[in-house]
Amino acid sequence: MTDSPSTAQLSDEHYQQHTKQWVTNFVVEYNICPFAKREVERGSIRYAVNGSDDVENLLQQLITECQLLDEQADIETTMFIVPALQDFHDYLDMLNWAEQLVSKQGYDGVYQLASFHPDYCFAGEPANEPSNYTNRSPYATLHLIREKTISRLTKLHPDPEGIPDRNIQVTEDLGSAALKQLLASCKN
Repeated sequence: MTDSPSTAQLSDEHYQQHTKQWVTNFVVEYNICPFAKREVERGSIRYAVNGSDDVENLLQQLITECQLLDEQADIETTMFIVPALQDFHDYLDMLNWAEQLVSKQGYDGVYQLASFHPDYCFAGEPANEPSNYTNRSPYATLHLIREKTISRLTKLHPDPEGIPDRNIQVTEDLGSAALKQLLASCKN
């Protein structure tokens, strides 16, 4: 379990700011996503927060976020922050329902969901494995990504298939203690 203060004490702006710091100080700084820097510089990342723990409410807003992306081409991607889902297994359940709903709503091939959580742990990996930090974020987050953009950018990248292995190496080089500290620093 995450050793962070109660999420009920923070405003939406705090969640957004902490997540922006994580994107800048980890994702961009360590090139975890080689496509993120451009969007940070363009200001085309939307940071949306829903503090509810009601899955139906969260799923409704997720579809609203898809519709917003449909309507606003200047928003490249959305970080949908759901801080009330502190339990990783509850988050995974919601992620499963979110993927099903996105598909049911006709968004297959339009938007892709990437998942991040403070306690993210890849199946079969020990919880303290540094590679888990590639998907650890300050708060539970669903990342809505335009499939068309990912397809275009991966064609331009010299080694898109090598990105996960490179990220594993980066996190192993940094080590769990430094990564834990880096993630915690995003909440300051």
